Amino acid sequence: MDDLDKKIITLIQAGFPVTARPYADIGDKIGIGEAEVIERIKGIKESGEIRRMGASFDSRKLGYASTLCAVHVPPEKLEQAVEVVNSYINVTHNYERNHHYNMWFTLIAPNRERIVEILGEMEQRAGIGPIINLPALRLFKIQVDLPVIDG
Repeated sequence: MDDLDKKIITLIQAGFPVTARPYADIGDKIGIGEAEVIERIKGIKESGEIRRMGASFDSRKLGYASTLCAVHVPPEKLEQAVEVVNSYINVTHNYERNHHYNMWFTLIAPNRERIVEILGEMEQRAGIGPIINLPALRLFKIQVDLPVIDG
């Protein structure tokens, strides 16, 4: 990753332009053309250095509920459990952890009742459980931008 790639990543983390031609606007800020910005982002994504680009919304302000979930999955069932859990569009993150509760994921739904229904479906379909439902009692939202520009 060269310095231009680092500048692009730093810019798109917290200030992605909501304009008709956002990649041209990014290019204008760093002195390259729109096509080069697109190709560089494509290359960074293909390399695995970034895995997702997308908007981040405050689900509560949109009327949704979310929760953090943890579950112990026997190693021989892990692949199947991941497949089941990730099949739900409601899952925003899913990580394996080196702990008794070895799968942690976040879930969003229109309300708490639907979260409980989805978790029950997951347990049934994947043959795992119980899934521990850990809704936030108090929200701490931290803006996490990771500058990648040296210095």
